[in-house]
Amino acid sequence: MNQSAIHSLTVALGPRSYPVWIGAGLLADHARWRAALRGRHALVISNTTVAPLYLPRIEAGLHGLRWLPFLLDDGEAHKTFANVGRALEALAELGATRDACVIALGGGVVGDLAGFSAACWMRGIDFIQMPTTLLAMVDSSVGGKTGVNLPAGKNLVGAFHQPRAVVADLDTLATLPEREYRAGLAEVVKGAAIGDAAFFAWLEQHAAALAAREPASVLQAIARKVQYKAGVVARDETEQGERALLNLGHTFGHAIETAGNYTAVLHGEGVAIGMRLAAQLSERLGLSQPADSARLQRLLEQLGLPTTIPSGMDAQRLLERMRLDKKNSAGQLRLILWRGIGRAEIVAGVAEADVLAVLKAAQ
Repeated sequence: MNQSAIHSLTVALGPRSYPVWIGAGLLADHARWRAALRGRHALVISNTTVAPLYLPRIEAGLHGLRWLPFLLDDGEAHKTFANVGRALEALAELGATRDACVIALGGGVVGDLAGFSAACWMRGIDFIQMPTTLLAMVDSSVGGKTGVNLPAGKNLVGAFHQPRAVVADLDTLATLPEREYRAGLAEVVKGAAIGDAAFFAWLEQHAAALAAREPASVLQAIARKVQYKAGVVARDETEQGERALLNLGHTFGHAIETAGNYTAVLHGEGVAIGMRLAAQLSERLGLSQPADSARLQRLLEQLGLPTTIPSGMDAQRLLERMRLDKKNSAGQLRLILWRGIGRAEIVAGVAEADVLAVLKAAQ
């Protein structure tokens, strides 16, 4: 892939609109992203895996600024209040003013924590997303959701805080482990399953190419998923309605991730399992047909993703964790289900007995 193959999209939020650049060589394209930095201070938040690989590519772009690196250990377990506190102390050490910028160089954990830290410092400063995983490129880097985990559940604390720009350099996918790459494909499938049946069919046709990381197919898949999400975010920035649909599979998935202490199951793997469970629940409630569930399961498996709950996870305990989901209302489960591929919807008042039956069947 070369510099000419760069997709430029816009998340249209009026005065807070921002560009999303997708292509190869973007981290070293300093002239492109440096313009998004408005002040004299920058804190680059990354992790101990990503920083040695890619921090040198952005250093030259920070010439003339006062900046510091801030490194997390790698993994979801480190998306904590304690590390937000450390990041805020680093901003204090930097002397960061209100026109400072936090740069998130890494995957979803880095992006979420960096964005939340930026939202907290002086009640909100700029940040730039530089996602280095497929999952972060197609999902968490776009839309302004930031936050941290608690022992009780994932992303229970956070803020909506939009970035100034998203810089998705596809070169970083070359060093992404196979399991992490496949986990990112789950979020691509999710976007199609929610609201784009034609894209779902395209994914079925290109499943082998995507599994093999064929560059043109990967670029196309990322661009289509980001374009879809950008449209949803523009219409419903703070998840009052349509944007909640982007959580298809997440209520199940987050419960599974939490039960595995954020180490046994990757986020994308949890989403893949959760989507299949949501499809089965939809089928059980008479909303969708078995053929749709079968197509979804087949595509997920072609992409090398899990579709069953890991052994040892208790269905009743998973249901208890699902009760903490942010979409629930008045003590009732409120889930994202579907009426078939490309037709997701919010369903309130789902009976716990039906959810429990689906959980038990998937073990």
